[in-house]
Amino acid sequence: MNILFSINQKFISLTKLCISSMIRFDTDFTFYILHHDLSYESQREIIDSFPSQQFHFIFVTEESFSSFPVSNRYPLEIYYRLFASNLLPNTLDRVLYMDVDIVVINSLRNLYYTDFEDNAYCACTHVNEGLTKFNSRRLKIENTVPYINTGVLLMNLEKLRKIVNSTEILEFVNKNKNRMILFDQDVLTALYGNKTKILDYRLYNLSDRMLSLYNIKHPNEKIDIEWIRKNSVIIHYCGRNKPWKENYMGSLGIFYSELVQ
Repeated sequence: MNILFSINQKFISLTKLCISSMIRFDTDFTFYILHHDLSYESQREIIDSFPSQQFHFIFVTEESFSSFPVSNRYPLEIYYRLFASNLLPNTLDRVLYMDVDIVVINSLRNLYYTDFEDNAYCACTHVNEGLTKFNSRRLKIENTVPYINTGVLLMNLEKLRKIVNSTEILEFVNKNKNRMILFDQDVLTALYGNKTKILDYRLYNLSDRMLSLYNIKHPNEKIDIEWIRKNSVIIHYCGRNKPWKENYMGSLGIFYSELVQ
């Protein structure tokens, strides 16, 4: 299974933690890591921590993305995933991208081999119908296009090589930068949201916020930690509420705590 990360020097520890969580269930991984600042020592640290795994570090020049808006919360690396089909070897047909603020709690195999059904991506949405329509108006796209959470993306690289257009992406960013909120998610939703197969977030992109919202909306069908242990695969500590930070609030932190014990 091909796994993709896009990180900078600050995320070495989280990357190692994410990898540790997934190799508990599967071992046949090849990791591709897009970066612009990882030192040789940092690369060796990752490689030496997992001697049975294969790693490929792909350097990306900062100049290639100088036109993209960034912030403290959204660094340059968030955009690399948009161009993964151009940055990764042409021999790959699919890759699973994941943010590193993730803990895997079951095998990734079913997710990885999901049928694309001719879509460019398989991913989840974390917004309801009302917010979908709001984002559609904001981005000036059809209101039926789902707003994509880019923290977990199964990529159909063969299809993406045919449709990803760097000029189109840059033009969209420059035209819409003043109305963009979640930069890379806005781009991917606007340009490729209608080419994305939507998966069940409860299984493949579960956050504390989405768990709470689901249980509020389905009071007679609430899901608890035991249901999650049995059914969910990816716990995503997205946003600012993370169990390794002070003032964390949520029940899903148990999976992080169990991993670091």
